[in-house]
Amino acid sequence: MTADPAPDRLGELLTQVLGSVGGEAPRLRDLVGGLVTHLHAFVREQRPTEAEWLRAVDFLVRTGQACTDTRNEFILLSDMLGVTSAVDEVNHTGPPMMTPSSVEGPFHAPAPPRPMGAWIAEGPERRRGEPTVVHGRVTDCDGVPVAGAVLDIWQANDTGLYDSQDPEQHDGNLRALLTTGDDGTYWFRTVKPSSYPVPTDGPVGELLRAIGRHPMRPAHIHIKIHAAGHRPLTTHLFVAGDPYLGSDAAFAVKDALIADFRPSTDPRFGMDGPFLAAEFDIRLVKEGDPR
Repeated sequence: MTADPAPDRLGELLTQVLGSVGGEAPRLRDLVGGLVTHLHAFVREQRPTEAEWLRAVDFLVRTGQACTDTRNEFILLSDMLGVTSAVDEVNHTGPPMMTPSSVEGPFHAPAPPRPMGAWIAEGPERRRGEPTVVHGRVTDCDGVPVAGAVLDIWQANDTGLYDSQDPEQHDGNLRALLTTGDDGTYWFRTVKPSSYPVPTDGPVGELLRAIGRHPMRPAHIHIKIHAAGHRPLTTHLFVAGDPYLGSDAAFAVKDALIADFRPSTDPRFGMDGPFLAAEFDIRLVKEGDPR
């Protein structure tokens, strides 16, 4: 093992690098300075060999090379390290009755506008999967209905694949843009989502295997909501009872986002036979709410 470098030399190096961080944007200077400080502390603490550091750099290069128009390996890496959830936590505080936010994930894509109550499952999953109705109300944190809220919805099918991963699905399958009316209610028809592994054929999969972690995400539906006068919200609806709720590979599960998918024959939803129903009310925070 090589001798420890003189502590003052490492300190001098850090001071020198931080002194070179300039520019006109104070926030950017703070962010870069903080990152440099933590990276130098990591090197001081862990003492990576040159070979280990070059391997880390190669990992990042390959992560970038794995990105495509339909796959973002860097977002996946951020999710798998819990960094996306950490950023989410520090940016979305508010009153306790608000619907918690959650990560967006790497599979968001443009969704087609659909009428309220539409079937969003239009592929072979509609024959195979369990028919499901998701319904609820969009309100503010005082229970006042929010009209004109746009819900951007996307999910994987019954085998855990999004349209961008599955040649049997057309673009826009299991996606929808829905707009609430005066009463704030929303509903749509779909199939019950399945738990699924995140993509493991790239650098992130290599990392998960190397550190002994499974790649599974619990079954969920993504919902992103925009409404005038309210903070935008990106969140999940998780399926109660899923075996991976306690070990989500993306660290995104929050108790308030878990809902029962219960058997139902409720005639209001116009289903042909028995189906599952999940009720999920969404409470938005008004812009400027001090709570």
